[in-house]
Amino acid sequence: MAREQKAKAKKEQLKGKAKEIGGRAIGDRPMEMEGRAEKAKGDARQAKEKAKDIFKH
Repeated sequence: MAREQKAKAKKEQLKGKAKEIGGRAIGDRPMEMEGRAEKAKGDARQAKEKAKDIFKH
C-alpha cells in the first residue's frame, strides 16, 4: 500500500510541475497555479508517507 501511495505522490508532483511549466510557457496563469497546487498536494502526500515509514520502524 505504501509503495502505491508513494508512486501516486510522485505522479502528482510530476503532473503538477508539467502543468506549472506549461502554464508559464503559454502565459496561462490559472493553469500555472493549478499546477502548483497539484505539485503541493503531491509533496504533502509524499511527506505523509515518509512520516508513516519513520513511525513504522
